Amino acid sequence: MDRKDVTVAITDAMREQQITFAEMAKAVGRHEVWTASALLGQASMSAEEAQIVVEKLGLDPAVAAVLQECPYKGSFETIVPTDPLIYRFYEIMAVYGMPMKAIIHEKFGDGIMSAIDFEIDIKKKEDPKGDRVVVELNGKFLPYRKW
Repeated sequence: MDRKDVTVAITDAMREQQITFAEMAKAVGRHEVWTASALLGQASMSAEEAQIVVEKLGLDPAVAAVLQECPYKGSFETIVPTDPLIYRFYEIMAVYGMPMKAIIHEKFGDGIMSAIDFEIDIKKKEDPKGDRVVVELNGKFLPYRKW
């Protein structure tokens, strides 16, 4: 059983049982976005977390071992994503990436925002003109080291 097979098994079971990522997150005791990332193959789970997933979704026990493997992160099938929602984030970085970089350097100095010591949250903000998607990225600043 490979990672793609596991992802399909998980998403099929969640759809059939009408279980949300928020419900899965509550079961494993993690944040909704992190849980979705792990279930979709972008993060590794502990043995205990993987076992909870297998039991909650009624999956083959072999799924637990795959959920514990270190994944190949950021594994898009194409260089530029073609899914419209994912592409919008790519487009946001293409348009606002340089301004974001410039402002981060002004405020923090020469360095980067960690994607390892990192959190993301996604919220829905109701608006009479159309609901808004609020995405919060929260990463530790890592200055470049001089030697």
